[in-house]
Amino acid sequence: MLQEKKQSGKLKSERRQENCSEPRQLSKAMNLESGYRRRAANLASVIGAMVLAAVFYACAPHSEDAPVIKPRQVTGTTELAPPSSKKPTSKPTTAETADDKTPKDNQQTGGDLSSTRIGAVMRSLPEAEQLGNTGVGTGEGGSSGTVGGGRGVIGAPSPIRYSKIDARDREGDAKYSRVPETAFNTEEYGVIVENEFLDAKENALSTFSIDVDAASYANMRRFLTQGAMPPKDAVRTEELVNYFDYDYPEPDDEHPFSITTEMAECPWNSRHKLVHIGLQGKRIATENLPPSNIVFLIDVSGSMEDENKLPLLRQAFALLAGQLREKDRVSMVVYAGSAGVVLPPTSGANKRKILEALEKLQAGGSTAGGEGIELAYKIAKENFIEDGNNRVILATDGDFNVGTSSDGDLVRLIEKKRESGIFLTVLGFGMGNYKDSKMEQLADKGNGNSAYIDNIMEAQKVLVSEFGGTLFTIAKDVKIQVEFNPAKVQDYRLVGYENRMLKKEDFNDDKKDAGEIGSGHSVTALYEIVPVGAEAKSKPVDPLKYQAKQQASETDEMMTVKFRYKDPKGSTSKLITKVLKDESRALLQTSENFRFSAAVAEFSHILRDSKFKGEATYAEVLALAKGAKGRDDQGYRAEFIRLVQMAQSLGASAMKE
Repeated sequence: MLQEKKQSGKLKSERRQENCSEPRQLSKAMNLESGYRRRAANLASVIGAMVLAAVFYACAPHSEDAPVIKPRQVTGTTELAPPSSKKPTSKPTTAETADDKTPKDNQQTGGDLSSTRIGAVMRSLPEAEQLGNTGVGTGEGGSSGTVGGGRGVIGAPSPIRYSKIDARDREGDAKYSRVPETAFNTEEYGVIVENEFLDAKENALSTFSIDVDAASYANMRRFLTQGAMPPKDAVRTEELVNYFDYDYPEPDDEHPFSITTEMAECPWNSRHKLVHIGLQGKRIATENLPPSNIVFLIDVSGSMEDENKLPLLRQAFALLAGQLREKDRVSMVVYAGSAGVVLPPTSGANKRKILEALEKLQAGGSTAGGEGIELAYKIAKENFIEDGNNRVILATDGDFNVGTSSDGDLVRLIEKKRESGIFLTVLGFGMGNYKDSKMEQLADKGNGNSAYIDNIMEAQKVLVSEFGGTLFTIAKDVKIQVEFNPAKVQDYRLVGYENRMLKKEDFNDDKKDAGEIGSGHSVTALYEIVPVGAEAKSKPVDPLKYQAKQQASETDEMMTVKFRYKDPKGSTSKLITKVLKDESRALLQTSENFRFSAAVAEFSHILRDSKFKGEATYAEVLALAKGAKGRDDQGYRAEFIRLVQMAQSLGASAMKE
């Protein structure tokens, strides 16, 4: 009996446990389902965020004409730091060893060239010679035979995310700057100390070396199209002014230059005068240019990996290859951790071989620029063409970090190499670690010129439209010396050219290096004049005790302009003289050359927040530029007007904030 009760109780207990397990299983199932729901909700949130980000990115401005952000100012300028640089990769480069004279088999693939379409150009060529007329596409994709495709395919600034940083200037006012998040900017610009007003009695002579470089303009454009004002020291007034062609007359005598002078009211200070000096170099038809021995010196270090560096460089050099003739020879030297030759001297007619060498280039490693320079000049000297154009074209972001890398050492190296009769062209690429000051010095000391390539259209301008001016020198060591008549001029100031100033004794010293002018190049210089009787701007000095006071000449001459230059192969300078009389006119009665160059100079004063900007305004810059736009076949002046409007909007936004 007792045994039956125990079994009955056990059975009831088991039944109770079974009945209780059902809710536990249900609760477990519900908890599991709840977990699935939470995971699904989280996944949906992530997907939604990704979709939303994609929509925002698709709607964001991607062109040069649409600024991405409205910057705020820090002590008069805006600091822009680019996206963080990529770390050097371990991919093989064509410059791993200096002993390799040709590309290795494992380097044949090169980089991804889908955007540059160099391969498409090669495939479209039934014969190599057909590339000679290659142009730049204006459509979105371009044809298979077009290098470059649409504007901004490579080199156009991409949208950048910015964070706000609170800073204070010297006066303690709160200012703001916007820089990309997690960005590190190592760009370098040499300090520019603007030319002061000088007393014409105490300083009758003004002497400087000419400059036809225009790198500062393209770099300034890069900042504005990214929605930021350029740093003050990135704005070199003479390079902005000389970016444009001016309608100066062709030379008609034995000299390869014509000289044009003009004077009118100064736009940014109505009490002053502005003197315009224009120099036009003789144009030589491409077919009449001497044969060229050109060495491409290309930086393939890890810092060149970004799309606006090596990929854009490939596009640019492909355009240049299209301009080469059968009588031209081109070699290619690359450098990363070391330097090497990837293209031996090759006829300009063999464009397929040149393009194949470009296609194989990859970025990776450190930057032994000094070693590359040595090797490039060695190749150029071995293939030197007497009475020809012998030139090294250096393409880099300027970030040298191995071997000879300091500015002083590199400048001395270039100064030594220029004695060989080999000229230098420096092409700058990229952002974030761009070394502007170094690039400028190398070009100045290497008997050459420099340009900044921010997009394929700039490459077209520098290497195709201005092919002769960029690569063929018609005169070297060109200097200007102006003597002012103190009876007419109280004070004067040279506008720009701060890095090109010379001592007065240097003008007659044929050993003193100066600037070079290429075929068809024009050079413009501006002086701001304080007429006698107006308020003096120069700083007074005590009168001299032991020297007789000079009497001013009572003539109708304002100044005498003198030029000295040498033939490309010459060692003795030649002199040209031009007199400017006191014949001032109203600003609106001046030539388009005068008004447009004045507009560009005034814009430069605003960008630099110059202490000499006087009454300069964006509105006046726009009025002058629009009224002096002229024919503008290439659209460069119209683009300038758009950049001024962009800067005006950025400035207004900064004031509101």
